[in-house]
Amino acid sequence: MNYLLKPLTNPGIATVISDFMTLGTDKNCQYPVTSADVSERHVRFEYRDNSLIAKDMRSQTGTYVNGEKITEHTLSLNDILTLGDLEFQIVSPEEKSAFPLQSKNAIWNDELNSLVHGAQSDFPILMLGSSGSGKEVIAKAIHQSSRRKDGPLVCVNCSALTETLVESELFGHVKGSFTGAVSDRKGAFESARGGTLFLDEIGDLPYSIQAKLLRALENSEIRPVGSDRTIQTDVRILAATHKNLSEKINQGTFRLDLFYRLNVIQVSPPDLINRMEDFDMLLGEFCKNYRVRFSFAATSELKKYKWPGNIRELKNLVARCSALYPHELITENHINKLLDKTTSEETLDNELVNGRSGQQLPIIKEIEKQMIIKRLTVNKGNQKLTASELGMPKSTLHDRLKYYNIDVVNFKQKPA
Repeated sequence: MNYLLKPLTNPGIATVISDFMTLGTDKNCQYPVTSADVSERHVRFEYRDNSLIAKDMRSQTGTYVNGEKITEHTLSLNDILTLGDLEFQIVSPEEKSAFPLQSKNAIWNDELNSLVHGAQSDFPILMLGSSGSGKEVIAKAIHQSSRRKDGPLVCVNCSALTETLVESELFGHVKGSFTGAVSDRKGAFESARGGTLFLDEIGDLPYSIQAKLLRALENSEIRPVGSDRTIQTDVRILAATHKNLSEKINQGTFRLDLFYRLNVIQVSPPDLINRMEDFDMLLGEFCKNYRVRFSFAATSELKKYKWPGNIRELKNLVARCSALYPHELITENHINKLLDKTTSEETLDNELVNGRSGQQLPIIKEIEKQMIIKRLTVNKGNQKLTASELGMPKSTLHDRLKYYNIDVVNFKQKPA
């Protein structure tokens, strides 16, 4: 089992101790800390024969376990690790907390819960998913679950800025560096110091800026536009895009080295149509915020819709109901007026038929596809039983069979 490292000096979230994890003041350590008494690379953790080993990296002040100075030591539960003025306790995995976001879709919920540990690291997280699938909401939850939660969360939409402005927006500028620069200005990297920088629509970042962003990430330093000095940074990077980055790399419009730098941890939020188990919960939350009520028939009508705009489209529809029909019970007659089904369903159907332009299925969807195939095989093509075992409505299973291009006939028992 993997143990957790729980800070005692400044109580915070316990972090999973991974194999060959290094703790120190160097920003490249898997567990970076700030302390004048801790060396750049102070102690390293590794697992040998299911035992957790702490190895002092010739630190200046030494590493202590339960008050005894060690060079290398096998750690046990509840051991107290002292590094200079910092103290940590070795705790069990049972003490981990759940991720703030939860889902009734078992596969997506497992991926969300895996972010508990990813959020506590300083590694970049890349979110790949369709527009409106909740990537910014996930970014906020990651920030709130991180050791940087008391710092700022700064969001930059890379697609909303011109090539001229995006460099200034990210790195800042000095007075007189270009027309309109009437004073010095901090960029997003400086504004997010000690916190998290969320780069939304990273796939739209101009190619000329990508090299400068890569340099900033690798060297932990930036140079404001028009300045001759560099500034050390202290941010955790989250990035998101709905674009197919593999395709953009092949086209030469996105740097492969930047992709690898950002893609340390990857999250792929599913489309709303593929997590309809959460529909009632999401609709209820939006209704509460906008003070809207839907009839049973109206809600049933909403569930038949394909939601190509995902969660954002659902939220916008509830907001539209609030604006157009305040204090009214929303019926199915209202829904038919509010939804542009023809265009939206045609768009989705084309996407399903074309297999999303030949893109490889994200890991979470590939897992779901294989689970469906496995249960259909066991149940000899019985859709009702398969849907029940997977915990989803039969209509949802039918949509996913179409999405994954699974032919149920192939699983039915052939007559002898």
